[in-house]
Amino acid sequence: MALSGILTEAEIAAGLQSCQAAHSFDYKTFFVQVGLNSNSKDQFTKVFGILDQDRSGFIEEDELKLFLQNFSASARALTDAETKAFLAAGHSDGDSKIGVDEFQALDKS
Repeated sequence: MALSGILTEAEIAAGLQSCQAAHSFDYKTFFVQVGLNSNSKDQFTKVFGILDQDRSGFIEEDELKLFLQNFSASARALTDAETKAFLAAGHSDGDSKIGVDEFQALDKS
């Protein structure tokens, strides 16, 4: 998996463990667990590129729903409520999608 070159397997496992149950996903906790909060801007940009499945330059709601599955194919999908909360936290300009700068700003919120 491409993210394993950026994050360690232990970090990914810890992040996924922290949100196994439905309605337990918190992006701030997840970012800390997987070590995204300590990564450089370049690493954050690489992670964004992996999450942006359709290469549109944005992470849209359908891509956010499958956010955890980018870290492990067997991970659960986010619930609709988790997806909407993540999207609301991430997009700052009201366009209902998250750009790379907005994604990086999530780490600082």
